[in-house]
Amino acid sequence: MFNGVLKKMITEFSDPIRYFLELNNNFIEMNQCIDHQISIKYEGQECINCNKERPIFRMGYCKNCFFESPSAGDWIIRPELSNAHKGIEDRDLEYEKKMQIQPHIVYLALTSQLKIGVTRKNGLYTRWIDQGAHQAIKLLELPNRYLAGVAEVHFKKIFSDKTNWRKMLQNNFEKVDWALERKRALNYLPEDSSKYISDDIEVSSMNFPVFKVPKKVQSLNLLKQKAYQGKLIGLKGQYLIFEDETVFNIRSNEGIKIQIDVFKN
Repeated sequence: MFNGVLKKMITEFSDPIRYFLELNNNFIEMNQCIDHQISIKYEGQECINCNKERPIFRMGYCKNCFFESPSAGDWIIRPELSNAHKGIEDRDLEYEKKMQIQPHIVYLALTSQLKIGVTRKNGLYTRWIDQGAHQAIKLLELPNRYLAGVAEVHFKKIFSDKTNWRKMLQNNFEKVDWALERKRALNYLPEDSSKYISDDIEVSSMNFPVFKVPKKVQSLNLLKQKAYQGKLIGLKGQYLIFEDETVFNIRSNEGIKIQIDVFKN
């Protein structure tokens, strides 16, 4: 039996991807739980920022922290709003400098379809894994989050920035000619941004530990259902996939306090 506050699973880029769930300083290696019965029970809510027992408002934060914490600023979701490179503070300039003024990658990833995205260079594979990307390539490497965000906004005119999570879990995705799509993207790039083109043209592939791909998916709402038990058959993105085609998104349930039991066969 394990108890604790949900935070997104820790991942390791390997073949297949390895997943770890941390609860109260205990780690569950989730790959080892595949093909076993798991029960999940709701026990409350706790903000992952202030650690107070408050209702979760968004992204695992209580309402106060969501609107006050520097780690929940608008620039997280919209990189083009970053201002730390100008010395302009949003909520905490030192934190924002640390997070924004570092190398960022603009990439193409194949999730449910080809999508454009931005992430810090040192978290690239984590980002691809969390999105459930089958394959991905780097397009640009830029010195800060603002420039990466501006480039992403530009590319959104020809590429989606969304993932259909149902299709992603069902492995329902289009085939991609990576050489052609990379060429299309770079041909659309403004000339003054050509110096940021990544020399790395390798296509990275992610192999997720999924025993059986669900035909239909039904999302578990632990706030309503309070308890669930099922046989785990896969891990993809930040989702647990069960034999009855129930799926549970760990990331969207951050801040939920749970009790989890794994029943060995």
